[in-house]
Amino acid sequence: MKKVSLCLLLCLGLLLQAGNAGAAAKPYGLMDTAHNRTFVPIRLIGEAFGAQVAWDKPNQRVDISKGEQRIRLYVGKKEALRGNQAFQLEAAPFIEQGVTYVPLRFIGEALGIALQWRADLGAVVAERAQGALRLPVVPRGAVPENQPRIVQSKKTLKIGRQSFDVQMLTVTLLHPQVNLGVGLAGGEVGRTEELKSIAARYKALAAINGTFFDAYTDQSHKTPYGYIVHKGDLVKKASGDPRTVLVFDKHNNVEFVPGGEFTSRYEQGDLFGALQAGPRLVVNGQVSHPDLGGFKDPKILSNGGARSAVGLTRDHKLILLTSRGATIPQLAQLMKQVGAYQAMNLDGGASSGLYYNGSYITNPGRKISNALIVY
Repeated sequence: MKKVSLCLLLCLGLLLQAGNAGAAAKPYGLMDTAHNRTFVPIRLIGEAFGAQVAWDKPNQRVDISKGEQRIRLYVGKKEALRGNQAFQLEAAPFIEQGVTYVPLRFIGEALGIALQWRADLGAVVAERAQGALRLPVVPRGAVPENQPRIVQSKKTLKIGRQSFDVQMLTVTLLHPQVNLGVGLAGGEVGRTEELKSIAARYKALAAINGTFFDAYTDQSHKTPYGYIVHKGDLVKKASGDPRTVLVFDKHNNVEFVPGGEFTSRYEQGDLFGALQAGPRLVVNGQVSHPDLGGFKDPKILSNGGARSAVGLTRDHKLILLTSRGATIPQLAQLMKQVGAYQAMNLDGGASSGLYYNGSYITNPGRKISNALIVY
């Protein structure tokens, strides 16, 4: 990671609209390339960084204090004060949709806030005494509240001379009415259930099959393979397994973690869900399979078949995709074509299934162990 040197426009998610009453607001950032500067709402400065913020509406003035630090800024003006010292800002604070925004870099330097840009996450991370704060970034104007929660689509994609029909759901992760979860068959580890039934169990709007599992045993307990985190609890361990783990927190911040790094990531204490599968398909926009060595089965290494994959776009949308007849390298190309900046393979073959709004888009050929759900 490197310190933020490029300037973005960051903001928290807008306050809940009347139609979104009861939904959970998610913090996010907006990138304004026109100003090439970073701004955050004054509400964030107080809530996230422990500063005292005073808003003088008649004078359009913001006063910020923390410890011995004192900052004064004015909406629409580049002149600012830090203590008794005058500063000339490169871009003035502004008001947008009733929210007052101030320059993050200036505030951060004054209050001693360490900032890092994580290109792989598309987010700025602010280091705090009480733990890091992650602010995903989306383009200004692309307000998640105004976008569809889920978009269903079917595409025909070409790789060389071969065509593939793919089914996909695109999920707006930062929408206040969208939440991610892990669904367990029968509500516990080791059971199997129809994907549609798992979705109904958790009142999910969408679902895709999850980890590999022992589908061919005659035993009633069919062990899933890999780490599984369900509602914050590590319900299945897989120490030493190098395969990729999809993890997410309560704000739908998604990332893909190598299996060897999962334990330390989990110990940070903010994970709400996790599913381990792999191999990795796309890394930072490039086709890559760093964990392919952890697989021995020709079904993964060389054969074509029914596939399921999950990916993340640069503007924080989740892609759930199924395809027939693709090899792992071809699946990686498909995920890149549909816009995934990060992507991972899920269990496939007869397990491959995609569910949305009460019906199957891709009908799995067997009961499964667990699922990634959207509710």
